Amino acid sequence: MNTQFKAIVINNIDDTYSASLQTLQHSELPNYNVMLDVLYSSLNYKDGLAITGKGPVVRSFPMVPGIDLVGKVTTSNSNEFNTEQLVLLNGFGVGEKHWGGLAQQASLKDEWLIPLPDTLTPKQAMQIGTAGYTAMLSIIALEKQGITPASGDILVTGANGGVGSFSVYLLNLLGYTVVAATGRVDQTDHLKQLGASEVIDRNELSNPAKPLAKERFAAAIDSVGSHTLANICASLKYGGVVTACGLAQGMDFPASVAPFILRGISLIGIDSVMRPKVDRIQAWQRLGELVEQSYLDKISTEINLAQVINAADELMAGNIRGRVVVNCQQ
Repeated sequence: MNTQFKAIVINNIDDTYSASLQTLQHSELPNYNVMLDVLYSSLNYKDGLAITGKGPVVRSFPMVPGIDLVGKVTTSNSNEFNTEQLVLLNGFGVGEKHWGGLAQQASLKDEWLIPLPDTLTPKQAMQIGTAGYTAMLSIIALEKQGITPASGDILVTGANGGVGSFSVYLLNLLGYTVVAATGRVDQTDHLKQLGASEVIDRNELSNPAKPLAKERFAAAIDSVGSHTLANICASLKYGGVVTACGLAQGMDFPASVAPFILRGISLIGIDSVMRPKVDRIQAWQRLGELVEQSYLDKISTEINLAQVINAADELMAGNIRGRVVVNCQQ
């Protein structure tokens, strides 16, 4: 193992917030039971917030950002993982409270890791990343509630975002009829290419909701929250289900209990950060079976560690669409 490695490091010294590419010593890594060479990570919105300092993401300093990664185990004091094994991580506060994936080496707890499915390469897994993983968790939740393609239209909000676009794509692959809600209706053609049968303006859902509206959707995947989520609940058919995995519009939920009582709807929260290992393995196995290489190549670009900080600025400025995969060994 190399005694030195490169990493993006965030510091906050004398109230001066900074992020830079640095060379660190292997001995500086945290003392956890699995050491690995990071092959690929990715640049997510949360990573953009952390690197630019535009959101209170980082909990301690110095911090190596990167909320997901794929790596090859170099040293293991775990009964679960062997050297040379490929492993995958999403969440668990990595990149926020614990050093993360935007580095050439990492030290992690075995309880945070799962084996990389045989059906995915390291790069493919990071092309999917936390966005696709969260979308798959949402779809599995709908399936567990008995939602099938025959149930009716499935609404996806924030459809041009990472979770939203993967949700549209995966639902279409599984035979569902998808209605995509977006603030960028100029991207209608793109969303229809992903598999949306209809595209609506998010403004149809973003104003204060009535207690009940016309029954419209069998289910929904929502990454917006606030009034949008309240309007979804009011518009679900009897027995409908909505999964909530984001709060782009707000953390509030100004809704009525009417659709829950009168239509028997269900609201299911989707957490991707602390998810049990069995759920993670199931979601990633499904992703490995479903996702097509042609789609991944279409929605992703590859950069190296030296390009991450500039890419984070571009991401926060809204100038990047799709997944940004980071080749950590380049």
